[in-house]
Amino acid sequence: MNTRQMRYGPLPVERVDVAVIGGGVVGAAVARALSAYELSVALVEARADVGDGTSKANTAILHTGFDAKPGTLESRLVRRGCELLADYATKTGIPVERTGAVLVAWTEEELAALPGLAAKAAENGYERCEIVDAEEVYRQVPALAPGALGGLTVPDESIICPWTTTLAFATEALSRGAYLLLNTRVEGVEPPSGTADTVLRTSRGTLRAGWVVNAAGLGSDVIDGLFGHKRFTVTPRRGELFVFDKLARPMVNRIVLPVPSSRGKGVLVSPTIYGNIMLGPTAEDRDDRTDTSTSEDGFAFLLEKGRKLMPALLEEEVTASYAGLRAATEHGDYQVFLDAGQRYLVLGGIRSTGLTSAMAVAEHALGLLGEAGLRLDAKATLPDPPRMPNIGEAFPRPYERADLIAEDPAYGTAVCFCERVTEGEIRDALASPIPPADIDGLRRRTRALMGRCQGFFCGAEVEKRLCAGVAREHGENGDTEKTGEAQ
Repeated sequence: MNTRQMRYGPLPVERVDVAVIGGGVVGAAVARALSAYELSVALVEARADVGDGTSKANTAILHTGFDAKPGTLESRLVRRGCELLADYATKTGIPVERTGAVLVAWTEEELAALPGLAAKAAENGYERCEIVDAEEVYRQVPALAPGALGGLTVPDESIICPWTTTLAFATEALSRGAYLLLNTRVEGVEPPSGTADTVLRTSRGTLRAGWVVNAAGLGSDVIDGLFGHKRFTVTPRRGELFVFDKLARPMVNRIVLPVPSSRGKGVLVSPTIYGNIMLGPTAEDRDDRTDTSTSEDGFAFLLEKGRKLMPALLEEEVTASYAGLRAATEHGDYQVFLDAGQRYLVLGGIRSTGLTSAMAVAEHALGLLGEAGLRLDAKATLPDPPRMPNIGEAFPRPYERADLIAEDPAYGTAVCFCERVTEGEIRDALASPIPPADIDGLRRRTRALMGRCQGFFCGAEVEKRLCAGVAREHGENGDTEKTGEAQ
């Protein structure tokens, strides 16, 4: 049973067995995994919502791990995570489309690299890649620019909704009894001495924890420093992207990848789960860990790449542009360290592949914590996984379902016309276990304001409903925050 506590003000709990710092996709997955055991768990997030940092702005690909560096922790966890998340998505309704991907070689050097990439994929346990000629590349992606020499197919690469994934993990952790502490920034740490607890000094007061898991993403090195370590440095890597209108969607029915370089996977063209086409990302190291602005240089770079990859795409309308920050480090692998004496685990340097690997990272974290002495007694019963609202374009949306509309006409009343978001969906989001705190949060739960008008037509109505929902919530419960308690 969920109870409610003050969203702002004193923390609703003074001590937990495990505090997980960071409410992104990795932290939420870890909190979900831990909450299956007889433990008190807190998911501690500095922002007002889960998944509001790195996890909300990525390329939203469910990776097979075909191109990871063999033998790395990342390679193993991405491969395992892909299996786990694909299964979990089926159970919870997280939208996934298995589009497949093709790496396109544009130069003789890139063409010569394809056999090595196929061999790397096989070494990573993925053996379904196939080298194809230019004719097959154009059969799969007719809109490509002239000049492709060949390609490498990856049939099982998929697209997924990153917003629903993080929200599903956090919602299930909450239903299993975890605390969700939003607007709670960790500002200081008193590491444990002997058997004493770690003391986390937060923006909302003191929280004591028997164990601490650092899944703070862009801030993971800062938290690691508060525990007295300097094992890696996070350098924010900004990636800017263009989102093209849904009318462009028939041009690209699979993910089009470049031959990767040392700086990452490069600029890709990909369909999105929401029915758009995405071009990007850029890769620019920054100093500011909060700088998600777009730039003139970034736009120019994407336009240049777009003209070379798929010039017909640039004739279509751009619906939106955005930028995300990846938690890059100086190392080529995930930075996972367990300090048994401090009862502290850091999960750092988990870059864009973290969406795919999150459940496997959580599984790995449980193993490390158990080996280090955390007692893991499974709960006798657990609630069913949540069934998440569908915001994927390839699956029936509420406005298309006559059965839902017959039961509740609110699902037939459009509020956001571009994205076909209904009154019922907005109402449900505002009444959900983890309701949105702002317009961006509502957008991530419903797709409202994501369409070609970008809120010009429906923005005032959507905001009015959000404000009414927040006011209603506060009127019933005071300034609220969700927590869960096992009863």
